[in-house]
Parts: sequence; C-alpha cells; structure tokens
Amino acid sequence: MVMRKAMQAMNHHSSLQPWPLRLHPGDDLRRSLEQAVAARGLQAAFVLAGIGSLAPALVRLAGAAEPLRLDGDLELLSLCGSVSPGGSHLHLSVAAADGRVTGGHAAYGCTVRTTA
Repeated sequence: MVMRKAMQAMNHHSSLQPWPLRLHPGDDLRRSLEQAVAARGLQAAFVLAGIGSLAPALVRLAGAAEPLRLDGDLELLSLCGSVSPGGSHLHLSVAAADGRVTGGHAAYGCTVRTTA
C-alpha cells in the first residue's frame, strides 16, 4: 500500500510522459527517432526499451572507430539510450538467425525490417 501511494504521488507530480512510437520497414532506426523527437519540439528524450527486427544493423563496438555491419535478418532484442537535437547515444543488442548476439552503439544505417 505504501509503494502504491508513493507511485501515485510520483506520477502526479512527474513531467515524464510515455510516448509509444512505431517505426516501419525501411526506416533508419536512429535517424527516425531523432526526427520524431525534433518534430515534437523536444530538447531531450530517452528510449526505455525497443524491440523489432533490422536488416542490416550497423553497430559500433566499444573502442571502435567505425561501425560493424551485420547483414541478414536480425531480431532487435533491446534498445535504450538518449535522443536529442545535439546528438543521440543509443545502445542496442541484436540476434542473428543462429542465435549469436551482438551489442553496442546504434549507428546510422540500422534499417527496420518489419517493425521497431
């Protein structure tokens, strides 16, 4: 009961507003998120979660100067990070058909396969 009241109080005074967003086949994942934030006139937004599928994905691994291109049908297992007009910092993990999982920074060129 105490937790429920605390959550209600937090929600009542919070400026946090959930904003579900669906991307479509052919959309560039990162660019589409940045354009959606700009279209709403927001200065900052963050992605709590994202799932879907990509083909291809461009993932910049830790310490790498250039992104790794992953071809084929990929399941988007997770997506989180910040989005703003000054730049985005998005992390993702994707799984290939053989179950191999790769994660890192979402680069431009991650193309939505079915939905995201």
